[in-house]
Amino acid sequence: MLGFPETLVTGHQDFLASRFTRETARYKALAGPGQAPDTLVIACCDSRVTPEIIFDAAPGDLFVVRNVANLIPPCEPDGAYHATSAAIEFAVQSLKVGNIVVLGHGGCGGIRAALDTASSPLSPGDFIGKWMNLLAPAANTVLAEPTLRDCERQTALERISIRCSIENLRTFPCVEALERQGRLGLHGAWFDISSGAMWLMDMHTGRFEQSISDRAKSSGKTKL
Repeated sequence: MLGFPETLVTGHQDFLASRFTRETARYKALAGPGQAPDTLVIACCDSRVTPEIIFDAAPGDLFVVRNVANLIPPCEPDGAYHATSAAIEFAVQSLKVGNIVVLGHGGCGGIRAALDTASSPLSPGDFIGKWMNLLAPAANTVLAEPTLRDCERQTALERISIRCSIENLRTFPCVEALERQGRLGLHGAWFDISSGAMWLMDMHTGRFEQSISDRAKSSGKTKL
């Protein structure tokens, strides 16, 4: 039987000696009344894309849900098991977050699988294939576009998937009602792993634009 990964043991020791020591008071405060994050982030489970690191967040700042390709299924109260839907329900109804961010990223393996129609299932259950079927109509549209190169198809579907997830968010009655009342903000973002740049979705047009801070950095200008 394999033992607990030594790298994690060492990492926890380093955490206790560094960050936990610096933020002991914060952790003790968080352990008392419970959590009160303002933002739910729905991100990919890709090991290279960690919302807490990307947004330089402190413990307790973000309520994070991660799954393959940061997808949100439509609201389906059918008695089946819905982990992502349960997390959304808890964040909105119990924690009363004020914002939901769908965070996609470049080079997403789940998106690549959705575009690779010739790939074989990784297991008899084909869990990834069934999950990525949420994007099948969009993937077929992207694949049928003759002017796109493969890398462009990948990026296009990564961003389309964010739009689809936000539309599915609105099928949850609690989300739809709170957004309509101006009490809940829905947001889309796409992270470029290689450059660290963040592209934000314009909620009116659906287009993605590089964030102000990234544009300032790339142009050498000071952030205003």
